Amino acid sequence: MITTASAVVGHAADKPVSIVLVHGAFVDASGWQAVHSILSADGYEVLAVQNPTVTLQGDVDATRHVIGRASKPVVLVGHSYGGAVISEAGSLPKVKSLVYLAAFAPEAGESVHDIATVPTPGEDKAPLLPPSDGFLLVDSAKFPTSFAADVDSAKTRFMAESQVPWGLGAVEAKVTAPAWKDKPTYFMVTKNDHMIPPSQQRSMAARAGAKVIEIDSSHAVMLSHPQDVADFIASAAAPAN
Repeated sequence: MITTASAVVGHAADKPVSIVLVHGAFVDASGWQAVHSILSADGYEVLAVQNPTVTLQGDVDATRHVIGRASKPVVLVGHSYGGAVISEAGSLPKVKSLVYLAAFAPEAGESVHDIATVPTPGEDKAPLLPPSDGFLLVDSAKFPTSFAADVDSAKTRFMAESQVPWGLGAVEAKVTAPAWKDKPTYFMVTKNDHMIPPSQQRSMAARAGAKVIEIDSSHAVMLSHPQDVADFIASAAAPAN
């Protein structure tokens, strides 16, 4: 046991970056568990942010706090609304690169709401219920097929009933200085997405000058394809990048 433990620690020390994972709306950081396990087993320091998803600034602050805890330069990863968070939080000098997974990547002066309300004929939009007390939820009956059609249905039903309300203070807040303008950027487009239309993902990725891959996946790509996601993050963490 002592020999094995020493080998693991030594392997971890060889990795030049830490990885910080930022979840999106309606869920929490537990969705990263499989990706976290894969990357940790590969020797990376991996930290996950628990966003309150009440205001964008609150989530940016939470993310920057976790970045501060990282022991090495950071590859900052955002899923869905988490892309808006990393766009704003990623300007810290400690952040080496940005990884967007089925994510929003707003321009300066643009909010998630601005992007989400642009018409995309022929493509599905997130089936959101009307705001209640300043928060949004996904229609729970439509959540499984819209958010995670390729994930076990028992899991997605639970996710639908355990949603974290998404504050309008997060949805409508404008990004001020998107980090993708200055940092190497990677974008995974989910081709079977019914929350953020693939055409919008491609457009945002092109605007950010990102290195792009596309995958046959629902919006919840970190749940349905954790190995592919981990490999993509590792490619952004590679020393050559």
